[in-house]
Amino acid sequence: MATQEIPDKLYFKIGEVARLAGVEPYVLRYWETEFKEINPVKSRTNQRLYRRRDIETVLWIKQLLYDEGFTIEGARKRMKELRADKEELPENQLPLTFEAGKDEKFLRQLRTSLTDLLKTLES
Repeated sequence: MATQEIPDKLYFKIGEVARLAGVEPYVLRYWETEFKEINPVKSRTNQRLYRRRDIETVLWIKQLLYDEGFTIEGARKRMKELRADKEELPENQLPLTFEAGKDEKFLRQLRTSLTDLLKTLES
């Protein structure tokens, strides 16, 4: 996947994501229905708020569909195959269990992210 410069922010509105990906917002809304991996949170006003991993997934999907010529179904299968090859947890995915001491840094980062999310949703 071509490296795309994604600004260092926690959340992005659909227009920002559309500009970063070079697609129209309606394309993103359609891809949300076709790819469960794209799952933006919604604010109280029902505004989509995409996270960095959502944008990375959007860019990956665009590459598969536009550059490599996959169909929607083919892209879904390819993504599933490549993810099955990875044995470690994908970035930003919660582990099933936490070990005292070892995961304290992760939990602090998670708390900070959740606090930032609440502030964003309240505004």
